[in-house]
Amino acid sequence: MILSDKTLLRMLGEKTLVAEPLEADQIQPASIDIRLGNTFSIVEDTSTGIINLEDEIKYKTITSDSYILLPNQFVLATTMEYFELPDDLTAFVEGRSSLGRMGLFIQNAGWVDPGFKGEITLELYNANRCAIELRAGRRVGQLVFAKMDCAALNPYRGKYQGQRGATGSRVFMDKEIKK
Repeated sequence: MILSDKTLLRMLGEKTLVAEPLEADQIQPASIDIRLGNTFSIVEDTSTGIINLEDEIKYKTITSDSYILLPNQFVLATTMEYFELPDDLTAFVEGRSSLGRMGLFIQNAGWVDPGFKGEITLELYNANRCAIELRAGRRVGQLVFAKMDCAALNPYRGKYQGQRGATGSRVFMDKEIKK
């Protein structure tokens, strides 16, 4: 079940859902608007020009109120808001259609697990032929919350728990089955 503004406001008031800082006009009929934070990270070039999944990836991170996203460039960014989801609530990240129509793709794997705490790292890609100026504080998407039928047996406690700022991939920490 998708949560309504009435339910979101109640949960925020009870602190069973945390979204901070939050302004009243960010609450929409069935979502909470998310704003762009002020940290941006890009993958550093490697000597081989290849990124593998076993080694830690190095990033260059900057803190700025604006960032020029060049055509065909990829950057990690973060939400201004810090979230804490209870163990029986999940959320979907949706980019704003108005920005998508400019060629700005906004994603984060699209999903926030129950029990997650932290700022949400966004993956931004400029598919346009023109550069796009990004500004901290600008609404870039929304979180749509869904109530689960019961609390998760194993809520999220993973490698991104508590993240702040544009957080790079930690895929190298995965415990994959070795053959």
